[in-house]
Amino acid sequence: MEKAPFRYDIVGSFLRPERLKKAREDYFNQHITKEELTVIENEEIKKLIDKQKSMGLKAVTDGEFRRRWWHLDFIQALNGITVYDKVTTGFQGKEMNVQGSFISSPISFNEHHPFLEHFHITQEIAGNALVKQTIPGPNMIYLDSLILSPQYKEHPVYVDIADFKKDLIETYQRAILAFYEAGCRYLQLDDTSWGALFSSVFRERIEACGFDPDQLIKEFGDITEAALEVKPSDMVITFHICKGNFQSSWLYEGFYDIIAERLFSIDAFDGFFLEYDDERSGDFSPLKYIRHQKVVLGLITTKTAQLENKETIKNRILEASQYLPLEQLCLSPQCGFASTQEGNHITLQQQWDKLEHVITIAKEIFE
Repeated sequence: MEKAPFRYDIVGSFLRPERLKKAREDYFNQHITKEELTVIENEEIKKLIDKQKSMGLKAVTDGEFRRRWWHLDFIQALNGITVYDKVTTGFQGKEMNVQGSFISSPISFNEHHPFLEHFHITQEIAGNALVKQTIPGPNMIYLDSLILSPQYKEHPVYVDIADFKKDLIETYQRAILAFYEAGCRYLQLDDTSWGALFSSVFRERIEACGFDPDQLIKEFGDITEAALEVKPSDMVITFHICKGNFQSSWLYEGFYDIIAERLFSIDAFDGFFLEYDDERSGDFSPLKYIRHQKVVLGLITTKTAQLENKETIKNRILEASQYLPLEQLCLSPQCGFASTQEGNHITLQQQWDKLEHVITIAKEIFE
């Protein structure tokens, strides 16, 4: 039986249908109850999963339909994290209303984390299909909720940073085991925080906060590695990194070279989903550090509707095979289609056209 990640795969999120967007707005405005919203979420997730199955995907997701953000919905349900509203300028200078997070008390895993119940429901809807569960990686908390957080700097919770890292590792170990106990066999850690470590702009911000970005490359790797020590042998865990994905714009710029050796040495990962949809990702030479894992090349962009030239994508896969055998390579979109509830600037039909493009190309080059 083929093991995930698959020759054609998905990152996780899908565009929210209008019915779901309206329901979430109605719930926010107290026009419907939480129970009524959940019914609509379940119905739309079933339609989504049926569509994924019909397209031939070997693993399906709930499209992150219950989330506002790809990361904060999970993080804010942990113990010790506070989420707040703010206005920021980040993605190509766009001013936007977003949310931030900070550590407000010692962190730990919430044994009643809502994502566990969400997974149960999704698995029930999916039937015998393999369900892929996505959660943000641990270093999203380290970077955003501690290092770059002005609130945390004003009211630090941990006297010794080593105690924080110990709690963070334990939080994720318990999360991994909790999802395993819930029946999850395909888990993905989405962790864009590594992008800050090769972005010149964010390296300066990190240094201004009193941290060494080069040292953080080692620490991020050590934390992730330690969290994965509890990984069961029959559970696939993959890693996804992109440079930000908010309404068809991005956050980080830079190449993988500076983080590749440490990141790709994490043996417990079964695969790496890597953004490679434009020149901002650099060449494929960092793949020389990959060991036994599969690499899912994110060569098909979710940020624009235009379909990439099929032969160009095939040639890029062959170019990557100069550094890694073809049998270790897979194909996917570079990120999800809706890392936030707003989604990227494409239509639902264009989303499915993109995914069909991935499947067609993968079958032609790998099968």
